[in-house]
This record gives sequence, C-alpha cells and structure tokens, in this order.
Amino acid sequence: MRKLASVQVIWDIQPIEGADKIELVSVLGWKCVAKKGDFKKGDICVYFEVDAFLPIDEKFEFLRNGCYKKNDINGEGFLIRTRTFRGQISQGLVLPLSILGESNRKWEVGESVASFLGVKKWEIAEIATGSGKIIGDFPGGIPKTDETRVQEIPEIIKEFDNREYYISTKMDGTSVTMYLIDESFGVCSRNYELADDETSPAWRFVHKKGIKEKIQTGAKALSVKNLAVQGEFCGEGIQKNPLKLSQPNWYVFTLIDLDKNKRLGLEELKIFSEASKIDMVPVEETGPNLPYKTVDELIERAKGKYKSGNNKEGIVIRPTVPVYSPILMGPLSFKVINNDYLIKQKD
Repeated sequence: MRKLASVQVIWDIQPIEGADKIELVSVLGWKCVAKKGDFKKGDICVYFEVDAFLPIDEKFEFLRNGCYKKNDINGEGFLIRTRTFRGQISQGLVLPLSILGESNRKWEVGESVASFLGVKKWEIAEIATGSGKIIGDFPGGIPKTDETRVQEIPEIIKEFDNREYYISTKMDGTSVTMYLIDESFGVCSRNYELADDETSPAWRFVHKKGIKEKIQTGAKALSVKNLAVQGEFCGEGIQKNPLKLSQPNWYVFTLIDLDKNKRLGLEELKIFSEASKIDMVPVEETGPNLPYKTVDELIERAKGKYKSGNNKEGIVIRPTVPVYSPILMGPLSFKVINNDYLIKQKD
C-alpha cells in the first residue's frame, strides 16, 4: 500500500547546475527539488509522493500557485505531481518534520502520516468515457493491480540478483481484471466489479471479441479451472490513447490460478496468450540476471516510445518464475516510469 505521506531520511543532497536557490535532495529512491539550505544529509523529513492530494491548510498554501486542483471526485486541495525546475525532474515534495506540529510523540522513519495530515490519493476517472455501472467491490481473493515504483523501495533491486527476469512494456490505459470462478465470469475496473451492460467499454469489448470464450480456452491450455486475468485496457477515450489505437485492446500482464492462490509465470503467460489469441504485454528483454543495479540505471532503461511515436509510460520488471518478496510481502515485481513520459504528461 502506498505511503502518500511518510517520515523519511534525506540520504543525499546534490547541487543543481546553474541554480543558486534550489538543490536536489534524495529520499528513498526519489529525487526532489528543495530550497537550498533547508535540509542536510541525515535529516528526518516528511516526504509526499507524486499523486498525493494535500488538504486546504495554511501550512500548504505555498503550493497554491502550482498545485491547486479541484474536481467533483476529490474536492479541492493541492496535488503533488512530477515537475521540472531548471531542467531537473522533481518527483514528490519534501518538508521539514516540523510540519507535523509540536508533539511528544516520536515519529518512526517509514511511518505513514497521510491520515494525520489529511492527505489522500488523487483520483481520476478510470476511463474517460465512463467505466460502467458499479455492482460491487473488487472480488475478494483477487489482488488488485498496483505495481510498486522502484523509487519507493530501491532495495528491492537486490532481490533480482542471480534471478531470471523479464522486462515488459507498461502499456498506458486503465487496469481491467476479468475472472472465471466456478463457471461465473466477471469484469472489474481497478477497484470495482462492473455491470454487464452497454455503459461499460470493457464489457462491450468482451462481447465483441468473444473474450469470455477465449479466456476459457486459455485456462484449459493451462489446466486451470478458476482463473483471474489482469491486463491494461487501451484505446480511444482512455488516457488520451497514446498508443493511437483505432479499436480498443486489452494487453494481459498477470495470470492468477485462483485455486492455488498463485501468480503464474512468463511461460504460462505465453501459453495462455497463444491459446486464447489475447494479446499479452510486449516483452522487451529477458536474461539470467538483472544488469541494472541502481535506480538511475533503471530510469534510463525505462525510456522509449510506443509504435505510435508517443513516449511509453515505462517498464515492469518481474522474475520469469514468480517468487515471494520479503520486502513487498507479495510477488516480486516493480515498475519504472519513463521520465520523458512524466514531463510531457498533462494534467
């Protein structure tokens, strides 16, 4: 679960070329622009992640000119986004620990302070044209799709040492999960189950392309009875359609054997895709040992473009055979967002 606002340590400070009033501070794997002299190495601070939505409060008023947002979903407040200062990318906001006020309480490094400060995640419509009618919460027993960004937990890179890996393209759309459970079939957005009617673009896609039958064929090829299939739904009206698709498409990235509560690996994903004729996410690279050992190397690796010519959103890195991550307390996997994509992304 993301810590939108948390107590952290500043582990490095670097100058910004040509800037005499600002400098670059490092927190976790993130780099943020801050006023020169406000921090020193080893300082305890409060770090606000990108997509954190801060409440209207006097202590945050300095953000109004560049960060004020208001809509029907979130109300009004201050949105933290990726920004550039003097050509330097800043991903997040770092404020002194004093922002938490005077208290006898001892704050622990890594502790979330989002609730304490009234910080919530900025929410946008999952599909611009409407995701459809909600008929229930996301089904229990199926994990939601929410990849960890490598900057949040840089030490996760070491868990790939001497482990076969693959890198897939992060397609830019909206997450859609479909499932087969005891002959029942359902379609879900990122957070909810959707009604089977014409208001849902994903359900329209299912009926038009015979996706239920295709998933049944893929499950049979894997000898799996109850299966969850998760992928990125892309096309016109979805995140401005950076892939420039004339028709919607669904790119599968995760298969879960629900009987064994187990994520399936790359080989099973390929078998499923070939049997079902459902596209999987493009695989860019495989190898016996991840050669990218730092956040900076991974950020550089994440650059590139879709066939459409637009900047790709980034990459996802996973072991070819799923393994448990003690750090994540779940399957080992992380994403790296393309900074060129972030810079050009419009609100």
